[in-house]
Amino acid sequence: MATPRRALLSVSDKTNLVPFAERLVRAGFELISTGGTARILRDAGLPVLEAEEVTGSPEILGGRVKTLHPKIHGGILARRDVDSDLEDLQKQGIHPIDLVVVNLYPFEATVAKGESFAACIEQIDIGGPAMIRASAKNAAFVGVVVDPADYDRVASEIESSQGLSETTRRELARKAFSHTAAYDLAISSYLAEQEEGAPNFAVLGHSGKVLRYGENPHQTAAFYRAGERPEEPSIAWAEVLGGKALSYNNLLDLEAALAAVKEFDDCAAVIIKHNNPCGVAVGRTPAEAFDRAREVDPVSAFGGIVALNRPVDAEAARALTSLFLECIIAPSYDEEAREILGEKKNLRLLADPLLGRPRSEWKRGGKEIRSLVGGLLVQDRDLGEVTEAD
Repeated sequence: MATPRRALLSVSDKTNLVPFAERLVRAGFELISTGGTARILRDAGLPVLEAEEVTGSPEILGGRVKTLHPKIHGGILARRDVDSDLEDLQKQGIHPIDLVVVNLYPFEATVAKGESFAACIEQIDIGGPAMIRASAKNAAFVGVVVDPADYDRVASEIESSQGLSETTRRELARKAFSHTAAYDLAISSYLAEQEEGAPNFAVLGHSGKVLRYGENPHQTAAFYRAGERPEEPSIAWAEVLGGKALSYNNLLDLEAALAAVKEFDDCAAVIIKHNNPCGVAVGRTPAEAFDRAREVDPVSAFGGIVALNRPVDAEAARALTSLFLECIIAPSYDEEAREILGEKKNLRLLADPLLGRPRSEWKRGGKEIRSLVGGLLVQDRDLGEVTEAD
């Protein structure tokens, strides 16, 4: 009888975990898990081997050591085409592990809550990054999944092909190394903040998306998110509701438009063209604010980018369609507004609900970065408020 394939699941983010695990079991996988992940799987009626049943060693140090064991890492790192590796597995009674599903302790979320230094340190994952890196290193034989968004496609490929292709394993490995690199960067940045005047600074993006081209057609470009979702409106985290794919220049103009409209508590509209404002106005309604902003320079506004800090209704949608626009970002769009704007097939619509919340509820901070050839300029974001006295 063939030895069943094994999948190790140990996740902090439990999103869609159970449906994914159910599909793995139906595909013939034996599940290994730890702690809370194992409890959730068991409560769902799934057969689960606790990590300590595999290692023969209990969790120790309050859970700090669970998976750091040769029977885990040997199972992950063994090369299936190297006879001596297979002999070692047999001698040590180690079962190969074919799929590793891990995401890490919520370090950034703990920091964002303002928890104590000791509490933040306790959320530095050790076993998780070790398993992710081991799996990614051995991507020739092992699949590694760090993002719940990949569960469906991974399960579907396993179901249809009885495994993951080399191309998929390599793609997942690249994403895994980006995941651990971003995690270490978040820790490094936090520790630097604890030390006044700490000189080191680094930045890493994740979930990169290749753009059609950069500022000019001969330039390649990509768009990355950096860190977790900020507690303020963000182009990087806004939902794209429709229209053509966003371009490099669209994103630059959207960022400028959003930054300007975020300065207002009153109902406001901002129109940006080529990273320059060509209309900024407030009004009683989004439609009135946009009409006023358009009249500042209706010629330059043609083909512009619009940001609104109130939900778009039908009246606003009709005003917006009176002018050719590239993109609109707003807190939301009602059903009739979506229908009206949807008639403009190439118009990109973005929504960020945080844009509709009072500015007092946002948590603004972070760094501003500008690139030089061979270097970076880094400073605190300019979050100063302009007052009448100024």
